[in-house]
Amino acid sequence: EVRLVESGGGKVQSGGSLRLSCEASGFFFVTSDMNWVRQPPGKEPEWVATIDRYGSTTTYADSVKGRFTISRDNTKSRLYLQMDNLKPEDTAVYFCDFIGLRGRGTEVTVSS
Repeated sequence: EVRLVESGGGKVQSGGSLRLSCEASGFFFVTSDMNWVRQPPGKEPEWVATIDRYGSTTTYADSVKGRFTISRDNTKSRLYLQMDNLKPEDTAVYFCDFIGLRGRGTEVTVSS
């Protein structure tokens, strides 16, 4: 059974930073490309970032490029999202995503 558990969310002021983590189990993490997806309040989910199985290729949504960094530790089956210079529009529930499967998410609130 695929299990994804996100953590690290919280409330920060604009310009602050947070580091999200995702603990993955139930599938071969080391051979899987992984994503972060977020859902702002009252809106549809939106893709944030992707990292390939090797951790060598990353892609980002334009809205977060230059501020967020996706990374992974295959030895620990963990996915990360370092979020810097946070803005109020980054407020959302953030999900670790594997082929459309997601955990319960972790909530990020950015105040101005």
